[in-house]
Amino acid sequence: MARKAQTKKAKVLKLLSSGKNITWKTLRTKFDLTSPRAMIDTLRNEGNCIYTNTVDGTTAYRLGEPSKAIIAAGLKAFEGDYSYESRYSN
Repeated sequence: MARKAQTKKAKVLKLLSSGKNITWKTLRTKFDLTSPRAMIDTLRNEGNCIYTNTVDGTTAYRLGEPSKAIIAAGLKAFEGDYSYESRYSN
């Protein structure tokens, strides 16, 4: 029985899961992506926290965990300001 081939998206996510910076050029050449940025945006829209870094003048991507500030901003945008200060200030 043959193994099911992985999609490019799954391969890119697996490479990003290594925790290392992966350059735009590596994604372009290794996975034959026309637009690595579009793939990164697709993965972000699926809920993956992918950071963009500039390393030696080139764009690199890294999979990470969202900071408290990112989570708070998302909740505020989605639900509004439900902080203690906004609810109980005079």
